[in-house]
Amino acid sequence: MPAKPAASAEKKAPKAAAGAAPAKSAPQKALEKLHLRRDIDLALHLPLRYEDETRIIKLAEAREGDTVQIEAEVTAQEVAYRPRRQLLVTVHDGTDTCVLRFFNFYPSQQKALAVGTTIRARGELRGGFLGWTMMHPHTKAAGGELPTALTPVYPTVAGLPQPYLRKAVLGGLARAELSDTFPPELAAGLKFKPLWDLRQALNFLHHPTLDVSLAQLEDHSHPAWLRLKAEELLAQQLSQLQSRREREHLRAPELHTKGAGALHERLLAALPFQLTGAQRRVGEEIAQDLALHKPMHRLLQGDVGSGKTVVAALAASICIDAGWQCALMAPTEILADQHFRKLVGWLEPLGVRVAWLTGSQKKKSAPRCWG
Repeated sequence: MPAKPAASAEKKAPKAAAGAAPAKSAPQKALEKLHLRRDIDLALHLPLRYEDETRIIKLAEAREGDTVQIEAEVTAQEVAYRPRRQLLVTVHDGTDTCVLRFFNFYPSQQKALAVGTTIRARGELRGGFLGWTMMHPHTKAAGGELPTALTPVYPTVAGLPQPYLRKAVLGGLARAELSDTFPPELAAGLKFKPLWDLRQALNFLHHPTLDVSLAQLEDHSHPAWLRLKAEELLAQQLSQLQSRREREHLRAPELHTKGAGALHERLLAALPFQLTGAQRRVGEEIAQDLALHKPMHRLLQGDVGSGKTVVAALAASICIDAGWQCALMAPTEILADQHFRKLVGWLEPLGVRVAWLTGSQKKKSAPRCWG
């Protein structure tokens, strides 16, 4: 009888489906987490701050509290355990000694900071009885040309290191369509001159030159920042204009105020106070908007106690008179309770049923109502 073939212990890897997209790397997933999917998204991902890696400072010339970049040789390395586990790396730049202190470190980091290695370290310089120290400085191997521009530091997430993000932003900036959006006549009316074009402003903010004032970059008063602020305001105005035009195509019921005996008039007569001139004026403007065939789009502003609630109640009375239900929404339950009690006091004597509904109520519970 023929022997059965022995079962194979090997597992075959599943075949990739034809046409399937390649798996994304961790940095690519992190980019999507930041919503950086298009070239324009990367171009508009602006730095949080900048680091000056364009020069090397000697320890003998540095001052306490300065953030400096030094180039030095590692002369000692040890892992200390008091007061907690930490890596101590002693370096000497030919003029003085500095201790680099790391509370979080990895074997690869220890290898990169081996004794005899020449490195560049950048961080805040602190003094003391034992000499200069840097806490968790940024380190890399020495050598190579120094940058000719300030180094941008971008908002990021876990799994997206700054070098990868800088390279991605640089590529997106080069590929992005950045044609100017400001008409010449609009640019001529702006107070700040000269007006940088969009590509010029973004190129500068991603790679500012050495002669720029860091204060202007940090407080966003540099012409490049002013150009982006103008761009943002223009985009906001265009968005509002587009929304306004879209609303003009919508239709709403025409709600007209009625004569004597209508709820609106009875509410005015029943109020225990007289409306101020401003309250009466804005109430009439809202009534005019409600009588139109398109939805009202109005913002009512006023200090606490200025009478916004009574204006809202008068507007609601017009809707109720026309046979519609009306909802008054509030951001908190405390404020909603205040509105509810006032509306009950004003409308309940006029035969209007007022209900109270909050997010904390259970689904099956009936709304609390008076009237």
